[in-house]
Amino acid sequence: MNNSGFKAGFVNIFGPPNAGKSSLMNALLGEQLAIVSPKVQTTRHRILGILNEPGMQIIFSDTPGIIEPKYKLHQKMMLQVKNALEDADLALLISDITESPERFRTVAEGLHLKVPTLLLINKTDLIKDQNLRAQKIATYQAAFPEWDLVPVSAHSGEGLDTLMGKVRAALPEAPAYFPDDDISDRPTRFFVAEMVREQIYALFQDEIPYHTAVIIQSFETKPSLDVIKAEIIVSRETQKMILLGKGGKGIKELGIRSRKKMEEFLQRKVHLELFVKVRPKWRDNEAYLREYGYDK
Repeated sequence: MNNSGFKAGFVNIFGPPNAGKSSLMNALLGEQLAIVSPKVQTTRHRILGILNEPGMQIIFSDTPGIIEPKYKLHQKMMLQVKNALEDADLALLISDITESPERFRTVAEGLHLKVPTLLLINKTDLIKDQNLRAQKIATYQAAFPEWDLVPVSAHSGEGLDTLMGKVRAALPEAPAYFPDDDISDRPTRFFVAEMVREQIYALFQDEIPYHTAVIIQSFETKPSLDVIKAEIIVSRETQKMILLGKGGKGIKELGIRSRKKMEEFLQRKVHLELFVKVRPKWRDNEAYLREYGYDK
C-alpha cells in the first residue's frame, strides 16, 4: 500500500450541531460508525472512519458539533475539534440548507481554517421546490465565495459522488496511516457503548440523554455469543428512576433496542446487561471525565 503514487489523508468534518455531520460520514463510509439523533450534541468524541480504495486511503473524521462550552465535558469536546483542525488535509465544512448563512458565519469564521475546504450544504432533500433550493444554494455561495460549494444529502445520497470525486482529487500523496482492514481507530467497546447511548437519545426526552454516559464494564466473547455488561451514568436519582421506568420497562426496552443494534454490528448473538449508577455533576468532574474516556 506504500507504492509511489498512493494517496492518503485526513478529511475532517466540521459544523454546528444538527448539520448532519455524523449522517454524512456514515453515508460516505457505507457503515454506521457514528451515532445519529435529531437531538443536538449527540457526538461527543472524535471518530475516525477509514475508507480503503485501490491506491488510496481516506480517513474521515467526525467531530463534535461546535458549541459554546457550559461544562468541562463541552470543553473536552471542543478540544477534539481543535485537534482535528491541526491534522486535516481537507476540511468539509457542513451546514444545514435550512439554516441561514448569517447564523452559520459565526461557526465558519471561528474555525480559522487554513487547509483546503469544501463547503457542504446538507439536507437538500428537505426542500422539494427546485427554484427555492437553487436560491438557498446561491445565497450560500455568495456569502462564502472563497470555498468550493457542494450541495449534498446524506439521507438521499444526492451529491455524494460529486463530493467523493473532489475528496479523492484533494488528497496528497502519502503512505497509508492504518492497516487496510481497519474501519476506525476506535475499539469495539467504544461502538457498543455508543449504541446504548444512541438508544437513550431515541427513547428518552428532555435532559436525560445529555446527563448520561455509557461505560462498558466487561465484554466477554464466548463461542456462541458475546456477553456485554454496560453501566449508564446519570447525574441525579430522579434520572435513574426515569431510565429504569415503571416496573423496569424503560431499561428493558433500552436493552432490547441496544442489543439488536449490537448484534447487527457484531454479526453475533449478544447477551446484554445494563446497570444505572448516579454520579452527581459528572460532566464537571475531571476524574470522572477521564474515567469515561474524555481525556483526549
